Amino acid sequence: MTTAAQQWAEETEQALLDHMLRLAPAQGWTRRTLAQAGQALGMSEGETGLLVPHGPADLAALLSHRHDQRALAALGDPHNMKIRERIRRAVEARLDAAIQDEAAVRRWMGFMALPTQAPLAARLAWETADALWRWAGDEATDENHYTKRVILSGIVSGALAIWLASGRGAALAFVDRRIDNVMAFEKWKATTKVRPSEWVSALAHTLGRARYGD
Repeated sequence: MTTAAQQWAEETEQALLDHMLRLAPAQGWTRRTLAQAGQALGMSEGETGLLVPHGPADLAALLSHRHDQRALAALGDPHNMKIRERIRRAVEARLDAAIQDEAAVRRWMGFMALPTQAPLAARLAWETADALWRWAGDEATDENHYTKRVILSGIVSGALAIWLASGRGAALAFVDRRIDNVMAFEKWKATTKVRPSEWVSALAHTLGRARYGD
């Protein structure tokens, strides 16, 4: 059950993000911009810090989650689509969701490219890929669960960067090429006897024997 305090925090976080999106294009995705966004809501710097203790990183995560939710809301029922069409449509919807905040997203991407933000960037890309694969109906629980999300993370991140640099057409052309690669990989996995999980198991067994003996 959501308490009144939790509801206030969630609503205020979103309002803070709205102000950050208005200020960031000119001022960057910084703590100073965050402080000004808080001031616009009548909050002191200390109060803003209590609400978002990790500063701009917390709002960076909120923005990614907002775009995920916006994309999922725009997607319809996937059941009449082939898997390739589902993934293409899912990626396109996620790009469209992000590009609605294009000016701020440019500054957001600069912030996310900082070495200190690498773990957060990886986590958010994974969460986006996971949300899109779940919408597409993926139920894999073996190594495919992970490989699919790693691959799609790279496709979404790369396509967004290309869109910002070269436009929608170039981004979607990139998506189509990468999906071709994914489909070729899936076809290879379906016809080969090679299983990555077996390599991992064999390696673990070998290392165990080397350390502990038979």
